[in-house]
Parts: sequence; C-alpha cells; structure tokens
Amino acid sequence: MQHYLAIVEEGDADHAYGIWFPDVRGCFSGGDTFEEAMRNAPEALALHLEMLLQEGGELPHARTLAELKADPETAAELKANLVAIVPFKGISFRPAAE
Repeated sequence: MQHYLAIVEEGDADHAYGIWFPDVRGCFSGGDTFEEAMRNAPEALALHLEMLLQEGGELPHARTLAELKADPETAAELKANLVAIVPFKGISFRPAAE
C-alpha cells in the first residue's frame, strides 16, 4: 500500500488541526481534534488524487522523510510541526453515467 507523508499543524481552542501533503499540492484536511483530523486525511487524499487522475494528471511521487528534510521548502515545516503517515489505498474508478 502506498502512503504519503503529511504535515500536521496543531490546533488549539480557537483553531482546528490542519493537515496538508507536501507532495500533493492543494490537498489538505483538518478536524477539531488530532484524531478527527487523522480520520479525515485519508479520504481527502483519495478524493484529491482521484480528481487529479480524472483530469489527466499522474499520481505525484511520494517522497521519503529524508527527501522532505532535504527540501528547503519543507524542512522548516517538518521541524515546526508533526509528521504523519497517511495511507493511500488506491482509487476505485467509477464509470461516468452515459
């Protein structure tokens, strides 16, 4: 099973937890608690990637933690936030109605 690494931005009394994927531009999720945010993340990832494929795109390469640490754009985010592994179980294509 493939997985993507996610950045988890911690919430507080006034802000929800946020989750975003450095390798999947524009994909984000969240929740009022850490647990809720983590439950929502796989669905957000699957829906985003399904839309990407339907529009003719390709699945983005899922970088390792070492690769993300070597990227100056994500290195600071990794130090400041939690990192989570979010599974991607694949896409179940549904034919369009005719």
